[in-house]
Amino acid sequence: MTPGDESVAALHALVMGTLDDDQAVEVVSIPLAGKTSIADHMVIASGRSTRQVASLAAKIAERAKAELGRSVRIEGLPAADWVLIDAQDVIVHLFRPEVRRFYNLEKMWAFDGPSGSTGPGRAPQVEPVAVEHDPIEAEPVDPVDVGVDPALLGDDVDELSGRT
Repeated sequence: MTPGDESVAALHALVMGTLDDDQAVEVVSIPLAGKTSIADHMVIASGRSTRQVASLAAKIAERAKAELGRSVRIEGLPAADWVLIDAQDVIVHLFRPEVRRFYNLEKMWAFDGPSGSTGPGRAPQVEPVAVEHDPIEAEPVDPVDVGVDPALLGDDVDELSGRT
């Protein structure tokens, strides 16, 4: 194992441990090494509410910086229905359950053939799920209020959260 591999393994373990510690639901890790150049791992998990999704994202970002010295980019935090954390070697998607069912990333990234590509018939067909937003759960979350360092956020966060 090279030092780079050890760094990726440590980041992946940190993400998985944080999700476990903070009670994320239906955590799935998809190995991407050798199949795509975007990352070595994709982790998909659900939170029970927008607040939990935002909190999970904040904890992963904080721990990656504090424990591994890695800065990450976070997108989608103001709505917190689907939050993407780009930690370079590990991509993390955090969803509210009904949004996760709608997008079904696991099916899209199901590598089960020798080429590593996806296609019709490779993954089971899943019926689309209508996404119904609960007005209480779908309220925007201010990333700073849940403890996210504003420097970690994408450019759209100020516009969406009303900051100037």
